[in-house]
Amino acid sequence: MDGKLLLVTNVKDLSAQDVVARYKSLADIERGFKVLKSDIEIGPVHHRLPNRIRAHAMICFIALVIQRVMRVKLKAKPIKDVVSPDRALSILRRIQTHRVVLNAPNGSKPISGISTINPEQLAILESLGVKKPTHTTRYINL
Repeated sequence: MDGKLLLVTNVKDLSAQDVVARYKSLADIERGFKVLKSDIEIGPVHHRLPNRIRAHAMICFIALVIQRVMRVKLKAKPIKDVVSPDRALSILRRIQTHRVVLNAPNGSKPISGISTINPEQLAILESLGVKKPTHTTRYINL
């Protein structure tokens, strides 16, 4: 059996092709857990209440789905030196919004702006199908 893989199952109504397909999907599920632990950095959280447990599981699931969608979109439109969602996010994190409030006697309005978006950041945004942010874009601070 050297170099061979033997798959054994107790499910009788599966064809050999179905057994192999399910085994291969197991590797995909394990990769998902690895991404949750490493790239997304979701650590152990100890909840007692059922609603909080469900909410935590949902957040983990949504984060994994977003990561996979990003991976697919980045593969569809490859960008030099950007091969993973983690790398893309580290480049996009450099985009900053700024808001300045001056202490003027006439009660001047705040001035807001956004840092210059370089060509690499623009290419990532286009690859992901995300509009270029503007100073009027609303963001959620997490």
